[in-house]
Amino acid sequence: QVQLVESGGGLVQAGESLGLSCVASRSIFSRFVMAWYRQAPGKQRELVASMTTSGSTTYTASVKGRFTISRDNARNTVSLQMNFLKPEDTAVYYCSADDRFYSGNTYWGQGTQVTVSS
Repeated sequence: QVQLVESGGGLVQAGESLGLSCVASRSIFSRFVMAWYRQAPGKQRELVASMTTSGSTTYTASVKGRFTISRDNARNTVSLQMNFLKPEDTAVYYCSADDRFYSGNTYWGQGTQVTVSS
């Protein structure tokens, strides 16, 4: 089993920045495809950003140029730096670890609330 613990959520005003972090409990972290998802009230969970084991990244269109995903395999950590936040970024943000090339399991964190006021 892999446990993921997110931190860094909070309440900010539009235009401000916030950083999220997610720490994994296992040292096999480097083999996971890591990602951040979010879910706003009444909406489906959506992929925000992902980073492969080789460092390739993808972003949903609405956050391109504002959000940056990064990972530190030595510290089993993935981060999401969010700049120029908008009220529509308000959601619960989840960290995920996709072990697609080995066990096939995907692990999830408990989520952290991000609220952006206008």
